[in-house]
Amino acid sequence: MTQIFGDFIEKPQTKEKLMLEFLPDSISVQEFWRNNDYAANFIADFLATLITKNGSEDSDLKRSTKIKSATSYIANELLENAVKYSHQASQIPIKVKLYSNKGKTQFFITNSLSHLRSANLQGVIYQLSNNNHEELYLNQLEKNVDDEYSFKSGLGFLSMINDYSAKLAWKFEAVPDKPAIMIVTTMVEFTM
Repeated sequence: MTQIFGDFIEKPQTKEKLMLEFLPDSISVQEFWRNNDYAANFIADFLATLITKNGSEDSDLKRSTKIKSATSYIANELLENAVKYSHQASQIPIKVKLYSNKGKTQFFITNSLSHLRSANLQGVIYQLSNNNHEELYLNQLEKNVDDEYSFKSGLGFLSMINDYSAKLAWKFEAVPDKPAIMIVTTMVEFTM
């Protein structure tokens, strides 16, 4: 069974891409968490190099800084969510794919989830789909002040939408040989 939320793109129309895969048993969640910013910054540097390779130095520097900032933030949020919510015992790798074409960038991050976490994420998606993003963002900021351990806030997704005009979509797939597990692919598309 496959469920799609949003305008999910199966195969982007571009040749330029980056793919990374993290195996669950290669590094502990705590160790990955401490070093997550290195992976996010690597992805941001890679994308900035792809996008700004054909311009003047001044415009490239300004654009590169803007691209790196947005990409690093989005990559960091996506990686943190994937690591935090992945079903570690399933041994299903976290996969990151990055596509860029004509200033449009698409991130795809895939990880495993328990059915409970999948239902929680779908609840967040429902909130994102059916509410004003700015109001929801302010409400979530207020809620997080009261409950710093809130796991269902969607604040990272809301920041991507509000701060970077990102479009988000999700694909949920059943795992045939692991009925207690779902695979989710989060797609974030933004223009630079």
